Amino acid sequence: MKANYHTHTARCGHAFGTDDEYVLAAIAQGFDVLGMSDHVPWPYASGFVHPHVRMPVAQLEEYVASMRALRKTYADRIRLLIGFECEYFPDYMNWLAEMRERMQLDYLIFGNHYDTTDEGGFYFGNARTAADLRRYVGSAEKGAATGLFAYMAHPDVFMRRYGKFDENCRAAARDLCAICRQNNLPMEYNLHDRYRLGPMNRDGYPHPEFFEIVLSEGVEVIAGLDAHEPQEIADPTQWKIAMEELKVFGEKKLDTVRL
Repeated sequence: MKANYHTHTARCGHAFGTDDEYVLAAIAQGFDVLGMSDHVPWPYASGFVHPHVRMPVAQLEEYVASMRALRKTYADRIRLLIGFECEYFPDYMNWLAEMRERMQLDYLIFGNHYDTTDEGGFYFGNARTAADLRRYVGSAEKGAATGLFAYMAHPDVFMRRYGKFDENCRAAARDLCAICRQNNLPMEYNLHDRYRLGPMNRDGYPHPEFFEIVLSEGVEVIAGLDAHEPQEIADPTQWKIAMEELKVFGEKKLDTVRL
């Protein structure tokens, strides 16, 4: 089974291509399952708008309708799943659970980008101190405990700006592994940064030292393209590299996730 559950659309403001192009690229590359998981459009009480990060709530129903139409059109060629990538924003988690039920979504993935909310909250990709890492782990623990998510996307996002993988990073990695084991959450081996920055990238993810700890801790992993353009699916290079790298995980390397 060849499956990718992390795919965005142009609605988020920083991805490109039509919905059809993503699906056709996945079919051409022999994917059995394609999960669409654009950034969730939070219903900000403040009226906050973040057009370069996520679609507005007004586009939610159109997004789901488009995916349902594509699922019907290509039903004999690929299994198309409908979901969102979401943070842990405590003020909106009840809304998220209700929306998931109302829209009959297939799954949600946990992309822990911001602390509390992106209306002014700290971006965890800018972590530079031990305190920043503790905030990230604390948010991850609360989000994982909601039981809403199929897996934890780019768990090593804090390495984007942190620098050297030091003892604080090792402690954070071990804590994140414990959180994922406790909540039966796989970790994503995210390929987006490496697609953008090259296979020797050590300033983003997947971070090799982080995943050495994941391997030693026995946490399940699954590859995710985190595609922001159809070409990320159409180009098989990073996927093939990841499949080789993940062989060391043995049975802990998942092809599909529990939905």
